[in-house]
Amino acid sequence: MSTNDDVVVTGLGATTPLGGDVASTWEALLAGRSGISRITDDWVAEFPAQLVARMAVDPAEKLDRVRARRLDRSQQAAVVAAEEAWRSSGAADAGVDPERIAVVIGTGIGGALTLLGQDDVLEEKGPKKVSPFTIPMLMPNGPAAAVGLAVGAKGGVHAPVSACASGAEAIRWGLDLIRFDRADVVLVGGAEACVHPLPMAGFAAMRAMSTRNDEPERASRPFDKGRDGFVLGEGAAALVLERGDAARARGATIHARLAGAGATADGYDLVAPHPEGEGAGRAIRAALRDAGLTQADVGHVNAHATSTPVGDTAEAAAIRGALGEHVLVTATKSQTGHLLGAAGALEAVFTILALRDQIVPATANLDDPDDDAAVQALDIVRREPRRASFSAAVNDSFGFGGHNIALVFTTA
Repeated sequence: MSTNDDVVVTGLGATTPLGGDVASTWEALLAGRSGISRITDDWVAEFPAQLVARMAVDPAEKLDRVRARRLDRSQQAAVVAAEEAWRSSGAADAGVDPERIAVVIGTGIGGALTLLGQDDVLEEKGPKKVSPFTIPMLMPNGPAAAVGLAVGAKGGVHAPVSACASGAEAIRWGLDLIRFDRADVVLVGGAEACVHPLPMAGFAAMRAMSTRNDEPERASRPFDKGRDGFVLGEGAAALVLERGDAARARGATIHARLAGAGATADGYDLVAPHPEGEGAGRAIRAALRDAGLTQADVGHVNAHATSTPVGDTAEAAAIRGALGEHVLVTATKSQTGHLLGAAGALEAVFTILALRDQIVPATANLDDPDDDAAVQALDIVRREPRRASFSAAVNDSFGFGGHNIALVFTTA
């Protein structure tokens, strides 16, 4: 392993449906609490799917008023998560040249709330009332740009947009930036906030969302026979990546090592996964090769598992084929809902914390596992978290367009 290949995680940040920071989110996840609730707004009355997972803490409350007003909600979330990660890493006090600090923050949709809200202003009040901050608030690179400004990054600011794989892809980009010696410290992650009638109507029209409206906390049911779709969530998560030697030299807390990453495309369908998880399996195997590990080395998988009928079985086949049946699998969207472009980043944080604490969170609402052979074969943790001993874990993420990302983390 070369020095450039030793990339470690020194900072973690999050604002989620379970809590306003990493500690409260992790505690709620292990306690089995749900961040999902039913919308009570008047506009939702005719919607078949009426469930969301909103952030537990309004990110605007953690920012000064002027700053918050100039940022879309997705950007607010990104900044809150990134600043927590940045503070916890201690990188700000490490004397790193700003030209060697980069940012990569992914999003699936970007400033949807600003775009749709300002369109309403235009229609109702005319063009002179449209905010002068509209464009920087709606652009998909807005979260990355806001984070870059927050930490003074001058080594590059990047914004991968690959649907629900965006947050995970941002982490992969960060790994490559350090490996190719284009940066020494990279703040990576994902952000999303699009709880609005139009996105919800669009997903509902696809029949992708759960309609279990009378049981919000039981609606997201990955791998369960009774699953009927995902629950739309919002939030952000961030990680600080650095060279291992530099992090150790300054005495930084190292949460895990980012050992490898894999990326593939299905080449199959715009929104449906390959039924046997072919592309997803290739991404996992590519990540293992990149990390120099075998399937026997991996003890845990945080699955993408959105609770859709087709997606979960395809992923189960991919995990079984690429990693075998011994891994402990969890699906944390059962409690957080689906954060779209932020999902991969948040689940990477969960994967790292599982490694650190040697505990695998339970998959909520998995009462009756699907009859699919791959689902039946996997050891999916349910009912309560499980203590285990493992030194490597995989987080996988998939997105519309056939995007597949797998990340491998190991103990430091």
